[in-house]
Amino acid sequence: MSTPDRHVQGEGDLTQFGYKQELNRGLSTTDLLIYGLVFMVPIAPWAIYGTVYNEAKGMVPLVYLIGLVAMIFTALSYAQMSRAFPIAGSVYSYVGRGIHPKLGFIAGWTILLDYLLVPTLLYVFAAESMSGIFPAVPKWAWILLFLAVNTAINYVGISFTAVVNRLFLTAEVLFLVIFAVMAVVAIAHGTGGAHVTAKPLFDAAHFSAPLVGTALSIAVLSFLGFDGIATLSEESKGGHRSAGIAMIGGLFLVAFFFVSQTWLAGMLIPDTTSFPDAEAGNAFFDIVGRISNNGWQIAFLAMNALAVGIANAVAAQSATSRLLFSMSRDGQLPRFLAHINTRSKVPERAILLVAGITLVLGLFFVGQIGLISSLVNFGALTAFLLLHVSVVTYYGVRRRSSNILMHWVGPIIGFAIIGFVLWNAEPAAKIGGIVWLVIGVAVLAYYSRKGIGILPEHRADAAPGPADVETAHLQTASEPKG
Repeated sequence: MSTPDRHVQGEGDLTQFGYKQELNRGLSTTDLLIYGLVFMVPIAPWAIYGTVYNEAKGMVPLVYLIGLVAMIFTALSYAQMSRAFPIAGSVYSYVGRGIHPKLGFIAGWTILLDYLLVPTLLYVFAAESMSGIFPAVPKWAWILLFLAVNTAINYVGISFTAVVNRLFLTAEVLFLVIFAVMAVVAIAHGTGGAHVTAKPLFDAAHFSAPLVGTALSIAVLSFLGFDGIATLSEESKGGHRSAGIAMIGGLFLVAFFFVSQTWLAGMLIPDTTSFPDAEAGNAFFDIVGRISNNGWQIAFLAMNALAVGIANAVAAQSATSRLLFSMSRDGQLPRFLAHINTRSKVPERAILLVAGITLVLGLFFVGQIGLISSLVNFGALTAFLLLHVSVVTYYGVRRRSSNILMHWVGPIIGFAIIGFVLWNAEPAAKIGGIVWLVIGVAVLAYYSRKGIGILPEHRADAAPGPADVETAHLQTASEPKG
């Protein structure tokens, strides 16, 4: 008699991991895909176009193509681990169960730096954009407004959040279509010297190896968000493959949006080599102004602010609260954060804590976008390194997988790429990240000394966990017939 493998058990079965279903399973695979797209923001290049243009010598589309290649290996590793462990917690759960619970805590702690600072970064971006439209309103007021709206959206429930995501994604795509039409018309008429050219995609005269390194560091920040899909695994009704499909599909779709719009923008300014530092922040919106009128320029500025300040920030706050919920449920953080609202089925205390922390950080970091971005990168990249190690350890070593490409080659290439970017990170980010890690080790030591934080399936009174199920399955499969 064989024991069923966890990969063929019914959707939503958390008992094998020692948990009960508390969150609301209301998200389809399409909802997860939309969530990932909203988190990555299809119009993200607008705010940083001038900066990336100067760093990449005009080859902005190439930056995003390189970024796609770099991040696809990490997305594949996420897909593999989300299939094995379809539970909330993302890289914290994958590393904790794929390697060791203590390393899982370190992975969760490092990506928590990313997740806590991403909403802060978004509010600062949004406040900067809105101050360009309404200069009389202080930036801190915009941060308070966006934060209040987003907390309310997340508090109502995941189904309502999914509706908001669909609305904003529709609006962003609509603006992309409008820009594409305006750009094509301008190129066809040669407005301001615009013409069809491949130079924005590749310019041999300015291409260099250091440019690739710069492109990777920029692209990593742009593509962050696909990983947040994994935090909603317990709210998905699409089965254990759902998160992986949404992550990889979202990554390719958003890369298409990034490359196409920046290529069009580059063809509108074919003779421009760089933007003055004072103009780099609004470079994309100035391009829109050249081919349309001030009304459209303001509309694009407003859309950018709302997409970042509401849609993107809602997704970030949601992901952060689920990570806190998962870690506190396992006793790795204060257990009061694992409380679920009985009506809306959301981790309400975690949501409110994220809102409070974001408020303090947002007001403190106004005007310091560069520092926040560097710290966000450090947290995410360190966690990604551990993710790749977990794939090799769990599939390659423990399960002795014969899929060499997915469980050895892919993770090793992904590890090398992420390691390269992390090694070349800003010194301030490394210092801040190491300080955060030291604090995390101290927290881990505190919980370890008190004897708490043991994963449910490792407790003596727990139901058979995934490792037990797999061992029994393999043993049964190896028994002689008859």
